[in-house]
Amino acid sequence: MAKELDFASRLRDFWARITVYETVKPLVALIGLFVGSSILSPHFLSIYNQRILLLQTAPLAMIALGEAMTILMGSIDLSPGSVMALAGTVAAIFHVAYGYPLVLSILAGLAMGALVGFLNGILVTKAKIPSFVVTLAALVAGRGMVLVLTGGQPIVGLTEFRIFTSDIAGLPLMVWIFIIFTAITYLMLKRTSLGIMVYAIGGNEEAARYSGINADAAKLLIFTLAGLYYAIAGLMMNARLEVAYPWTGWGYELDAIASAVLGGIQLIGGVGSPLGPTIGAYMLALITNVLILLGVSPYYQWVVKGVVLAIAATALTRGLKYVK
Repeated sequence: MAKELDFASRLRDFWARITVYETVKPLVALIGLFVGSSILSPHFLSIYNQRILLLQTAPLAMIALGEAMTILMGSIDLSPGSVMALAGTVAAIFHVAYGYPLVLSILAGLAMGALVGFLNGILVTKAKIPSFVVTLAALVAGRGMVLVLTGGQPIVGLTEFRIFTSDIAGLPLMVWIFIIFTAITYLMLKRTSLGIMVYAIGGNEEAARYSGINADAAKLLIFTLAGLYYAIAGLMMNARLEVAYPWTGWGYELDAIASAVLGGIQLIGGVGSPLGPTIGAYMLALITNVLILLGVSPYYQWVVKGVVLAIAATALTRGLKYVK
């Protein structure tokens, strides 16, 4: 009995030591879900299904990374879904309606996403409007602009956007893109002065300002970068669907926030690893994927996802002394 208690005590001590690292809990949750899914469905581990899962993860990971950056600095962004739809629509119009080359059409979509993010940042920093209100307005106005530009009809003929799904070294290009941007985001937030400012602002904005940090400049840059990330996700959706639907990205703002939370990003701001959102996005895509493989009704899928999110959030926030 004494030996069993000693082993349990050592196990708890080991867990306490390794969970100091911010990505450990999300990674353990991911491994558990992966193993469980492979047991539940014999098709889960197939190469074809894993490829589909990565393609589903790619746009979600991009918006989760952008969302996580804003959350880390104590803000919130409700516009990812609308911005990705608007950027994808603009790129599609430039390419199909105006006949611009693919590269220029892609740049137009990226510019639109960055512009919306920049305007969000301006309103938050200069007009002093809460980010929740600003990005809610962007969500509504952005979706309205998509409907105006498309007339509510999908834009077809986007076969050239397949370049994002073409394989490079065994993986689709869009998968490499989200992997590269995950690495860039990690280095930016953990190895640069901008990252230090983001965590400082999220921890205590007033103290950060007193310490000489230009919080407004940092916020403006992060909102702009987030808009760029959402635009990349929109281009990825164009590639996956080969059609620019006016309702692309509907509800993705909630998936972006959920992915960030699943990845250990705390909504209090200033807490979490930049790697977490990608892990969270993969988990969220994995849950949907295995439910489809099991033939679960789409209605019940929402219930299951909600329960999993609640359990995950409870596990990942244990130990917090307060929530803003």
